[in-house]
Amino acid sequence: MATSLNFFPQTSEPKTTHLPDWYSPETRIYSSTYSSISLPTDPFLDIVSFIFSHQHDGVTALIDSSSGYSISYSKLLPLVQSMASGLHHLGVSQGDVVLFLLPNSVNFPIIFFSVLYLGAVVTTMNPLSNMMEVKKQIVDCGVRFAFTLLENVDKLQKLGVHAIGVPENMDLVSEKTGILSFRKLIGGQFGKAPRPVIRQQDTAAIMYSSGTTGVSKGVVLTHGNFIAMTELFVRFEASQYEYSSSKNVYLAVLPMFHIYGLSLFVVGLLSLGSSIVIMRRFDASELVKVIDDYGVTHFPVVPPILTTLTMRAKRVCENSLQSLKQVSCGAAPLSGKTIEDFVQALPYVDFIQGYGMTESTAVGTRGFNNEKHHNYSSIGLLAPNMQAKVVDWNSGSSLPPGFHGELWLRGPAIMQRYINNVEATNMTIDKDGWLRTGDIIAPADLEAVLISHPEILDAAVTSASDEVCGEIPVAFVVRRHDSTLTKGAVIDFVANQVAPYKKVRRVVFTESIPKSAAGKTLRKELKSFISSRL
Repeated sequence: MATSLNFFPQTSEPKTTHLPDWYSPETRIYSSTYSSISLPTDPFLDIVSFIFSHQHDGVTALIDSSSGYSISYSKLLPLVQSMASGLHHLGVSQGDVVLFLLPNSVNFPIIFFSVLYLGAVVTTMNPLSNMMEVKKQIVDCGVRFAFTLLENVDKLQKLGVHAIGVPENMDLVSEKTGILSFRKLIGGQFGKAPRPVIRQQDTAAIMYSSGTTGVSKGVVLTHGNFIAMTELFVRFEASQYEYSSSKNVYLAVLPMFHIYGLSLFVVGLLSLGSSIVIMRRFDASELVKVIDDYGVTHFPVVPPILTTLTMRAKRVCENSLQSLKQVSCGAAPLSGKTIEDFVQALPYVDFIQGYGMTESTAVGTRGFNNEKHHNYSSIGLLAPNMQAKVVDWNSGSSLPPGFHGELWLRGPAIMQRYINNVEATNMTIDKDGWLRTGDIIAPADLEAVLISHPEILDAAVTSASDEVCGEIPVAFVVRRHDSTLTKGAVIDFVANQVAPYKKVRRVVFTESIPKSAAGKTLRKELKSFISSRL
């Protein structure tokens, strides 16, 4: 998700006389300030059983924003079991990998849990991926079955995968020759599927991530990882507020194929009884109407969507957006100006940020505000049961508070491994279980300064190797149309507002900043550009 860390070295040690009690000078480990949470110890517990074991008074689980079609909590588990029976009849068995090449839909969570119910494994992809990318992932993780939109069924069949077409509109279920229809599959015609023995350590999902560096890799997440995520992220956060979670209405715009959307809308929130309003595709023109029509209370976003919400909020009448209680943002850093604009537009809405990654099953840090204390620019505190280190990139030594370095995380939500990639796994997780996040405590402060310039539309900062300094900051800048801004002017603008060791040393003008589907800046692409050009 988002991080506001800074990778640039300090020139001298901070004068810290009293170390906080959440930091151990002996081990140089940062611990969560929250009390530890007891996680289930039963080794034979799976995420499906765990989610549906929680009692709540929620009524409506999933709602399609465009049609109003909904699925109640009372029907949710029976639908999962029916779908699991259909998949078992189709030949899906424990250990099989099932590809989800799907946009957001009310069907997504049902299919997800039905696959895991059988002990099979889910792998997800952006539905806009081209067939070369799809083929690569199919081969990499051994996909046998796939759920996709009806127009993609034949394409996947040609790749040797048994593809099942998922209708976008539940009222218009199409039949395709030679393909078992979705309605038949979920219709409960096949009796009860036998349940295999599933352990917490068994693989539940393979989520692809660029990781800390390099090409996309398959992140192996276990049932235990998802159980930890549900407890330490979703259920813990809900416990911090006095209002009932079953009365909350979440708007699902974040892609369910991404760990941020998956952890919330497909898994965790369903243990709380919250209602989830699902937009199949983000439509800025429909955003305010959807929030008002369904009484949305909680809206998790990424920076571009936050900016859109702020712009829309400034134009609506005073009766709109009154149901909103909280907006949370992750996946990429926010500038101070973006936060300030949002708070001014919607001053009654709580705003928090968080940090997590695919390799940590979205668990990391999370913000929390109350009437006396709030810090909108913070990514919050470490989640319960999580530990952190800040490590010097060059020496590998762990650093005390006040120093800048790479963030390392350890805890029960950390991935098992990268699939078929022992070398990458060993480079990312050390022998003591520490995950090297690759976030060199990111340059959000520099990016905020850059974006505050009236002639700069967007910016991103990364580092480049330097023989003298080791690393120097490089800014990628998108100028406004017809801007006459020079590279030297950009460097001077930043230098006048930051400490000398943070100054931007190089500037690259570009037409756009590369970003993922979740809105996260693709810094590896910036690094690749630097390696090839600078």
